[in-house]
Amino acid sequence: MPEGHSVHRIARQFERNFVGQRVFASSPQGRFVEGAALLDGRTATDVRAVGKQMFLEFEEDLWLRVHLGMYGAWDFAGEIVVDPTIAAANGRMGQTNQRGTELDAAVFDAPVFDAAGENSLTSIGAPRRARVHVRMSEQTTGLADEGSEWPPPVVGQVRLRLMTEVTCADLRGPTACALQSPDEVAATIAKLGPDPLVDDLAEGEERFVAAVRKKPTPIGLLLMDQSIVSGIGNVYRAEMLFRARLNPHTPGRDVPEEVVRELWRDWAHLLAIGVETGQMMTMDDLDPDSYRRAMAHRDDRHWVYHRAGLPCRICGTEIVLEEVGGRKLYWCPNDQR
Repeated sequence: MPEGHSVHRIARQFERNFVGQRVFASSPQGRFVEGAALLDGRTATDVRAVGKQMFLEFEEDLWLRVHLGMYGAWDFAGEIVVDPTIAAANGRMGQTNQRGTELDAAVFDAPVFDAAGENSLTSIGAPRRARVHVRMSEQTTGLADEGSEWPPPVVGQVRLRLMTEVTCADLRGPTACALQSPDEVAATIAKLGPDPLVDDLAEGEERFVAAVRKKPTPIGLLLMDQSIVSGIGNVYRAEMLFRARLNPHTPGRDVPEEVVRELWRDWAHLLAIGVETGQMMTMDDLDPDSYRRAMAHRDDRHWVYHRAGLPCRICGTEIVLEEVGGRKLYWCPNDQR
């Protein structure tokens, strides 16, 4: 499932390429025909991401709400202007390490591609190989391909296609794709837990601590509860618990307050890295060569996630895989006692 960093990157992509532009909308799949008709011809005026949900505003107070869910993704084509605050898939990546210390920029001049599908300009969401061609704009490091077809052909089941004169975004496989009024958007957001990139950090921390500390629910489930905290998915959940050396079965109310606070601060830290790089980098203090390997390969990027049966990177104990709340949980039974 796409986690919070991906949705924030999608929102920034829309901010740079759609907000302020007249948008043409259609539903090639046929499942959002009425909604697309209402959006068609309107100007996009704002976009925001909260946790795993994106809200795109159009003139006359009409909002498009999209929740990608397990399998959803946005495929982009045409001229894409890259937000300068995030790393481009085919350009320089990750010029700071996880502690914010500047690394040698020359190390990252060469492209770093992730076979798992993260850090993509052309398809953001559920990992997949890009299905559409991207003609890069002058603001990116790519070169224009004047021979690419425009508009791009529809491939597969596209729930919603949004186009400007030069950029196309195709939505596939979302859990939710709906039009909302401003009041409905506010009500949707009010049900979500704090997001470090949206809410005041101090206020968000207090909300998170209060919510966790009153619950008998295991902390491994609470971190995935979007009403408790927004944006955390299976990867970040496993990695954050390991980084805190916290047993995932510990009831929220039994987790020491300072540990809960550190979880919130770590989420803010990791989310910012994910938005910048497009990858769920959860290992700190890597040297430049190790950092490049980690950016290119998920197996070199995580402490415990997807490492069932392998030795813990710290103590050598075999990483455990179990199902919790219908999702896979990876953890070290020694370091997270």
